[in-house]
Amino acid sequence: MNTKTFALVAALMLSSFARAQTAPGEHPGVAQGQQASRTVLDDWGRPVSESRQAQKPAPGPRRDIFGIWDPGTGGIQALGAKAMPEDGKPEHALPYTPQGLKALNLTKPSNGVRQVAPGKTNDPVVSCDPQGMPREDLWEIRTTQIIQMPLQVIMLYEYNKIWRVVWTDGRGLPQDPEPRWFGYSVGKWEDDYTFLVETSGISEKTWIDRAGRPHSADLRVEERFHRVNHDTLELSVKITDPKMYTKPWVALDRLPFKLEPPDFDVREMICSPSELAQYNKFVGNPASDKSSQ
Repeated sequence: MNTKTFALVAALMLSSFARAQTAPGEHPGVAQGQQASRTVLDDWGRPVSESRQAQKPAPGPRRDIFGIWDPGTGGIQALGAKAMPEDGKPEHALPYTPQGLKALNLTKPSNGVRQVAPGKTNDPVVSCDPQGMPREDLWEIRTTQIIQMPLQVIMLYEYNKIWRVVWTDGRGLPQDPEPRWFGYSVGKWEDDYTFLVETSGISEKTWIDRAGRPHSADLRVEERFHRVNHDTLELSVKITDPKMYTKPWVALDRLPFKLEPPDFDVREMICSPSELAQYNKFVGNPASDKSSQ
């Protein structure tokens, strides 16, 4: 591969990361104090009208989370679950059981205080495995489209173009399910503005988050989608796994999403094995002191 081709591959692989570094409405290379004098842009570089900027959000509709929702850069969570990042701070130490600590020590994340070099990580997502639940909420959660139907709620995720079904027909969680990457999810309205989702049956192949927090087959994930007003949705996530943790813990605490217009075009973010191989050959393996041949 010549120098120009490698530069192109690197640019493609880093494009989503570069996008993450610029918050909605900001202009790269412009100082913060200068932003007010510039046209406000959305995530796609489109001007936001002054009327839309000044408009006060109307109340949200009852029992309705339908729409295209964008959390901005808050959904990246590179150090692990946003409410409990693996940053070395005592207040973010999780309540591991002895079994949980043993499982934690087997994971080798490429981010956080336990990070290893790129070529030495055993993060399943790095090899393009599905990240599953609850990691879909806790790493690179981007624009999410929610579609409500009579018996189910469909969630379409930008990262890896994943879709997920939440059953709302009154069924319970299966008692002895076949493990799935994204488990089995059932939902109900807790009140007129809060949709509660419970998920179980999640494959033990997955990590909880980017920091390599482990889980067992007994993992239960609780999500609350709270419609604050017409334009704002908040997502909270609670983890319960008595084999790995001595008590439940909150992984995400009211992460805000903004409602996008119906014609909003959601980008692709796909893990490509061929691009991954190029990255490891020229970036990941050399950074880990391994041969790139």
